[in-house]
Formats: sequence, C-alpha cells, structure tokens
Amino acid sequence: MKRLFFLTLACLFILKGPSQVANAAVDIPEAYAGRMELYKNMEATLQIPWYYLAGADQYEHSIRLARPDLEPAKGLIGLNIEPSKWRGILNPNLNDVNPLTITFFDGLGVDGNGDGKADIMNDTDRLYAFSKHLRNYGTDEDNIRIALWDYYKRDKAVSIIMGNAEIYKKYGRLDLQEKAFPVPVRTHYTYLNTWGSARGWGGRRIHEGTDIFADYSLPVRSTSYGIIEMKGWNKFGGWRIGIRDLNNTYHYFAHLSGFTEGLKVGHIVEPGQVIGGVGSTGYGPPGTSGKFPPHLHYGMYKDNGRTEWSFDPYPYLKMWERKDLAKKQN
Repeated sequence: MKRLFFLTLACLFILKGPSQVANAAVDIPEAYAGRMELYKNMEATLQIPWYYLAGADQYEHSIRLARPDLEPAKGLIGLNIEPSKWRGILNPNLNDVNPLTITFFDGLGVDGNGDGKADIMNDTDRLYAFSKHLRNYGTDEDNIRIALWDYYKRDKAVSIIMGNAEIYKKYGRLDLQEKAFPVPVRTHYTYLNTWGSARGWGGRRIHEGTDIFADYSLPVRSTSYGIIEMKGWNKFGGWRIGIRDLNNTYHYFAHLSGFTEGLKVGHIVEPGQVIGGVGSTGYGPPGTSGKFPPHLHYGMYKDNGRTEWSFDPYPYLKMWERKDLAKKQN
C-alpha cells in the first residue's frame, strides 16, 4: 500500500508539477490514512485529542496552498515551524538536528520518531514538537485554545482550527471534501459569471459573487462541510449566512427569504443540507425585500493566515453542478 502511495505521488509529480502534487497528496485515501495514524499515535503518546492536531494541520495545509511565500507540504503533515524557532533563535548551527543543543537554545525541535535526530523535515518530529507545545498548556479545550493563541498570535487562526476540530470530532474521519451545488439541480434556476461586475447601491463596489436567479423560497443548501460563522441581517445582503469549510474557504449566502429553523452560529453543516431559501431581501434596514428579483448571491472568500479576499466562485459552481447532475442520473 505504501509503495502504491509513493508511486501515485511520483506519477502526479510528472503530470502536474509539485504544487498540485502537494494538494493531491492531501486528498488521496492513503494520505488520509497516513495522517490519521500520525494523529492517533500522538494522541496515545501525549493525550492530545487527535482532532485538535488534525484541525491545526488542516489549517496549515490550507495556508500553504493560499500563500506564494510558503511551500506546499512535502510530506503528509502541513504544520510549518520556522527554522529559527525549531533550532532556537540564538543557535549558531543553522542546520542543527541535535535534540540536546536545540533544547539548550530553547528551540522547539524534538526527536519524535526515536532516530536520535530532531529533523524539521520529518513529519513525526514536527507533529511531536507541535503536540508538545499544546501539551505544555493542558489537554482540555480551554487550554488548547490558549496554547493555539500563544503559537499563532491570531484569534482568527484559533477560531478556524477549533472549528476544524469540531468537524473532525463529529465525523471521526478526515475525508470530508465533498461539495454540493447551492440549490437543487434540475429545478428552475439560472446563473452567469457576474463576479467582479460593478455595483452601485450603497456606493461604488464590485460584485463579490455569483447570482443564481431562482424561484422564491427554492431551498438553499450548504456547499460543504463547515461551521456557521455568521447568520443574520446585512443592509447589502439582507438575510445572509456564512459558512467556513475545512479548506479555510468562507462560503457566503445572501438575499435569503429566511433560515432553516434551529440553525445557529457554531452549528456544523453538511454538503446539501438546507440552510434557507432563495429570496430578495436586502438594500435597506431589516425586513427590506422586493427591490430586485429573487436570487441567491453566492460568494467565496479565502483566508491565508494574514488577510481574506474574494475569488470567483463560478468555476466551482459549474463543477459542483455537473457532479450533482451526474448523481441524479445514477
């Protein structure tokens, strides 16, 4: 099985290039199994629940793929520890792999696999070092949050990682990349690529999404596994809801007629789960409706650990629509 895994990676490298290989390696079954084995081993060793490690690792995989200044992970683990922090900032040996001297210089580097070296390129060593940092604070949720904040110094990073962990904890697995078209296929709807078009109401701005025109109250569905980050009224988007998925992508649904009963911020949703209905709300104070034809505004935003920006959802919508249509035919 391991030989097949590395042969697959080699073929992907030849056909696609290194950046796509790293992304593909994360998403193939052998990679999921390998990562889960590492998380579980670390849980058994340091009593850190595996889903916290998975949540942080997945966050860093997504950061690596969204930032040109970071290389995609070369192995299974995406955790990125700066070399200076690994060896110790004052350590004169820039390539130190000796656990004793690294400890002397207060570096994070440790020997996690028992080979006598603290190798920053080794998945087990790197995961063990990160897990030890968490373990120094404690293994309960509150202390894990404190440890994550001390490590990342960013509230949003802590929130995203804890959300990832909640999703992994609920489903008990890592292969949660399924997606769904935001309205039921083979119903009455239409859409064009309108991302980046000019908008005038409320001041000059661009359209950060794709409009899917449809019948009023047509079910609106979550496009992914994710955590509800935001729900409520906005003068531009009317009744709207925001969902963050495991790839650190924020999915924005606006102009809804209303929400599914009982849906709250912090809830976990699944692909295809109904979250509301198509409406025409917005462009005014709470309750404003009917200033434009009923449609769903669907937007996608990416966070790279520093900032967040909008990107064109149209190609993804077309892909998810094709997949849902194919499922209907089977």
